[in-house]
Amino acid sequence: MSSIYTVGEINRYIRNMFTQDFFLQKVYVRGEVSNCKYHSSGHIYFSLKDETGVIRCVMFAGDRKGLSFRLDNGQQVIVFGGINTYPRDGSYQMYAKGIRLDGIGILYERYAMLRQELEEMGMFAPEYKKPVPKYVKRLGIVTAPTGAAVRDMIQISRRRNPGIQIILYPAKVQGDGAAESIVRGIQVLDSFGVDVIIIGRGGGSIEDLWAFNEEIVARAVFDCETPVISAVGHETDTVISDYVADLRAPTPSAAAELAVADMSAAADEAVRMRNRLDTGIRNRLNEGRSRTERYAMKLRLFAPQRRLDDLRHLADDQRSRLERAMHMHLKDERTAIRVIRERLQGLSPQKKLEQGFAVVTKENGERILSVSQTETGDMLRIYLRDGFADVSVIRKGSLEET
Repeated sequence: MSSIYTVGEINRYIRNMFTQDFFLQKVYVRGEVSNCKYHSSGHIYFSLKDETGVIRCVMFAGDRKGLSFRLDNGQQVIVFGGINTYPRDGSYQMYAKGIRLDGIGILYERYAMLRQELEEMGMFAPEYKKPVPKYVKRLGIVTAPTGAAVRDMIQISRRRNPGIQIILYPAKVQGDGAAESIVRGIQVLDSFGVDVIIIGRGGGSIEDLWAFNEEIVARAVFDCETPVISAVGHETDTVISDYVADLRAPTPSAAAELAVADMSAAADEAVRMRNRLDTGIRNRLNEGRSRTERYAMKLRLFAPQRRLDDLRHLADDQRSRLERAMHMHLKDERTAIRVIRERLQGLSPQKKLEQGFAVVTKENGERILSVSQTETGDMLRIYLRDGFADVSVIRKGSLEET
């Protein structure tokens, strides 16, 4: 009985056969991408197919640094790598080391690589974008001298602003020498001092539009002192000049609308602005009048003459109040004086004398208030209502003895 081998041994033997075949270790394979999957690990799993068959492929994460585009189903590519078995299931697959687009895909690869290079250089940065003037007087156009694109741009520009000056540089926009022709057009119009430059053409294939993907065109747009609007192809077409230009228009017709202000709309806006200005002036004047009237009223209220008049009235009021107070005070004083006078009259010796009382004094003028002040034989003077009399004390005694 012949030797019996395990599955693993057979798979390893076959793997060794693939490894020893130098042809299979460095091979280029052309095909269409299918079943493309990006794994969370960073690996890419996909298949290459053509009309005769399919081969499984894998690109490990460490080999993706050379991939300049995103791999997707349906792309025609050329894969470089080696072919070997996968021992776990015994199948063989291609281990990709490099992938590039095939045919037209090569142009896409060139486009992607240049776009990445220019972006890393900062040529797409927004801080380098120049603003397009709102009202353009001189418009420069770099495009083919014939065709729908140039007719549309001229017609739209003149419809929006009949007085605009258009300077057309008839450039070659397709084929050999097209990029150089576009560059000369940009430089010539930039030296003419136009307000804005439109570069563009109508739609076409990627090969037709390729001149606007050339690096010399991108650098000419970036170095141009005049604002540049890029308007190449249709809205879905995107070229390198779109990224470098100060403004990208989806179509040449749209570029004319973006570059040239609609003067009829501007005239309407001017009327609206004038009306707003008139209204604003009237409002300001009305506010000024109202403010002046308020100031005049305050001036009248706080004027010196008005203040003097108020002070005069106040002085008159104070004088009247003082006179009334003085009159009342004098009246009260007169009343008090009368009361005092009556009291004094009631206490007056003369009054007492008139009532029958008398005042007795000694010869020396000392008033006699008590019998004890007299002695028999003393000479006394008695003052009566109408005079006095000198008398001698014959006898003295108390009231009980009378």
